[in-house]
Amino acid sequence: MAGRRTNLSLLAASLLALITGVGAFIVGTPAGRWVIVSHGVAALAIVALTPWKSVVAKRGMSRRRRGRGLSLGLTFVTVGTIATGVILVVGGTDRVGPFTTMQLHVSLGLLMISLTLLHTLQRPVQPRSSDLSRRSFLRAGGLLAAAGGLWLSIEAVLDAIGARGGDRRFTGSHFVASPEDVPVTQWINDRVQHLDPASHRVMVGAEQVTVEEVAQGGDVVQATLDCTGGWYTTQEWSGTLLARLLGDMSGESVVVRSATGYWRRFPMDEASGLLLATHMAGRPLTDGHGGPLRLVAPGRRGYWWVKWVDTIEADDQPAWWQPPLPTA
Repeated sequence: MAGRRTNLSLLAASLLALITGVGAFIVGTPAGRWVIVSHGVAALAIVALTPWKSVVAKRGMSRRRRGRGLSLGLTFVTVGTIATGVILVVGGTDRVGPFTTMQLHVSLGLLMISLTLLHTLQRPVQPRSSDLSRRSFLRAGGLLAAAGGLWLSIEAVLDAIGARGGDRRFTGSHFVASPEDVPVTQWINDRVQHLDPASHRVMVGAEQVTVEEVAQGGDVVQATLDCTGGWYTTQEWSGTLLARLLGDMSGESVVVRSATGYWRRFPMDEASGLLLATHMAGRPLTDGHGGPLRLVAPGRRGYWWVKWVDTIEADDQPAWWQPPLPTA
């Protein structure tokens, strides 16, 4: 494969990895599994292009021109991104030093995309009409087929040997069975709150509701908390359904806010399936797990499960009127 086509293929695979990587954080139902698979295939396509890129890189490094440092940096960051992705798939470790493996993978991935774009601007590759030829499409299809085959082989091997990576959910997350082992994680810059269950109140519209009143609601939901940090757990949660708390309040959406200022907006017709929980697996929620009150949002990823809830309100804005991923 010519150097120009190799570089264009790597750029396309990198952009696909970025798009599907963002999509992987949003997917919450099995119908979106193709996004996760596409992310893995894009990464393996980058790996498959390595032999051709190594020839291009060797030829480029033999010349004296600017940008060699950027090229070397991009190489190391790409290797780190792929390596942390492999660790996440096989379940080798959940942390690398003070950081989670997912934090490292996402950070390195974003850095890789940034360096790739800088590299492209520094050494632009001009597309040609021949790039849209039948031969080019066949080559691209062959590359994706090879990457897809490698993905299926990895999945089959992990399942056959009973590796930890073999029990991943459709989102790629690993199973955590025991409530005691459920990690304490926050979205970006949120901090664990320490709220007194005896004095804490949640504002539901204009009414104040105590933690004890929510706990006495008697509603129980078995739901899967699937964290974008790479783990999931299925537990029994108890408290009061939002529909019962809202009563006859009306609106296009319901907004659930945390004591930290964090919030998420849901369609009003989902209120009957959303639970304001006080207990997990029959035990009061700990501070780290959102106690004394957290939202349980079945079928949605962990960042929808608002912790330390202090406000629930009906709103006339549509449910989509919010960032697809929280910004803070």
